[in-house]
Amino acid sequence: MNPLWLRGLVPAAALLCGWASPAASQEIEPRAFSPSPTGVTFLLLAAGQSTGGILTDPSLPVDDVDAEINVGVLGLGRTFSLFGRLASVGIAQPYMSANFTGSLDGEPAEASRSGFGDAKLRFAWHFLGNPAMTAQEFARAGPATTVGASISVSAPTGVYHPAKLINVGTNRWAVKPEIGISHPVGQWRLEAAAGVWLFEDNPEFFGGQRREQDPLASVQAHVSYTFRPRLWLAVDATFYDGGETTVDGVDKEDRQSNSRYGATLALPVTRRQSVKLYWNDGASTRIGSDFASWGVAWQWTFIG
Repeated sequence: MNPLWLRGLVPAAALLCGWASPAASQEIEPRAFSPSPTGVTFLLLAAGQSTGGILTDPSLPVDDVDAEINVGVLGLGRTFSLFGRLASVGIAQPYMSANFTGSLDGEPAEASRSGFGDAKLRFAWHFLGNPAMTAQEFARAGPATTVGASISVSAPTGVYHPAKLINVGTNRWAVKPEIGISHPVGQWRLEAAAGVWLFEDNPEFFGGQRREQDPLASVQAHVSYTFRPRLWLAVDATFYDGGETTVDGVDKEDRQSNSRYGATLALPVTRRQSVKLYWNDGASTRIGSDFASWGVAWQWTFIG
């Protein structure tokens, strides 16, 4: 079989890799809407770390909060045909271990949290430029511009304790519809995506309160260069705005307006295995988390 068809496998797994990030709003996922063949199953193991500061609600008695968050992710994905077009579905389960330091009422304080985070599910469908193709057909097809849509769901399955201010889980559902485009220019690929996170209320927030959050919009842009099939480097950027919260009807004035930048490197290991390395950092942060993040993902590919 022509090995060129493998060029789409690492990009297709991007639907899983982004969830090693400590916060869903900070996802940076290059090649999430790139072409791929159908009938491909992905198994993914990822590990990442984020370190940095957290800008907290001024009304809380905590200040100067720093965190170190370690995340492991197990993911599974599959590409298939839907109405004659490429579709994909993926599920990921993170496990998180985090340490926090800061001050509480002016006194030094620290906290540790660990456990399973919220499970994530993503469905994507390419409605322009990527008809459903077998591996053999995909190998013969040339590069094409693709446009697709996706919906990501975060389920409240993570460990959550209402009596604690800091938790691994979020105790709420969240949904993110997104649309993206991927355009090849020779060895280069230009990409952009826009979406918005919509949040359910958390009725068991710290102190028995109800926490609401406004929609959080985000845009991403990526420029990548393919050196050879499955070996590529991307420069990434994202901006997200909104997400202001209300606790028991009190506006917290914590609207986010933050940007991040980073890079992603994909490396082939064997014909069926590849490694993805990523790094990103905050360019500007109004409120929320200001993390530097890095990690690695190992992917196995099965055809049939």
